[in-house]
Amino acid sequence: MSDLEQVKAIMGKNFIGPQELENIGEALGIQKPLTLSSFLPAIKYPSELLQAVKNNFILILGLPTDKQNKPLTLNQMRKHLGVDPNKSEPCFYNQDWYLKEDFAAKKTMDLNWYLIKKEVREDTRGKNPDEIPSLLQINNEILPSALLTAFAFFAYYFLNREILWKHDFIWCSDTDHNGDLIYTGRYLDPTKTNKNGFNIHRHLKIRSCYGAAPQII
Repeated sequence: MSDLEQVKAIMGKNFIGPQELENIGEALGIQKPLTLSSFLPAIKYPSELLQAVKNNFILILGLPTDKQNKPLTLNQMRKHLGVDPNKSEPCFYNQDWYLKEDFAAKKTMDLNWYLIKKEVREDTRGKNPDEIPSLLQINNEILPSALLTAFAFFAYYFLNREILWKHDFIWCSDTDHNGDLIYTGRYLDPTKTNKNGFNIHRHLKIRSCYGAAPQII
């Protein structure tokens, strides 16, 4: 049994390797990963760790290019998957504020393996984002990139027809040009006010340009 087969046996449906990506390549708009099989990196995570997280984490192979061999950015994914749930799902939520931001227009993934949690860590709910990195460090965890969250979300949906972070927003490692932290997720609005779509937002920091202009009563 190869290393990939052994890891797949551990992770089950939470394993998204080259064959799985090959099967959903057209839907996801990615380069056929089996053509890269001779360049695949080794899986760095020990089997003991994978056994411990197999039900709560996804092990996914990140790809640097799309099916046209262009850099696989958030914007490229958005262009392929669209923003109108009335036309096709899954899709991105219809926002355009981030299109010129570097994290969306320029950032790509390395050809590498990524291990990302399927649910929000309960001890991070409602926390100020400045507090979260210190909580994650205890378990040798970091915030994922916005691109990784989107890639994992859509790949997992196409493979398993399940929605990750259905009603939750998740913090990312990226910032916009002002240094505001990016968060993604919440495909379904619990109030049904907004249309379906994978959200990308920014958390506005309080700066000196924010303040009150009070009214006297």
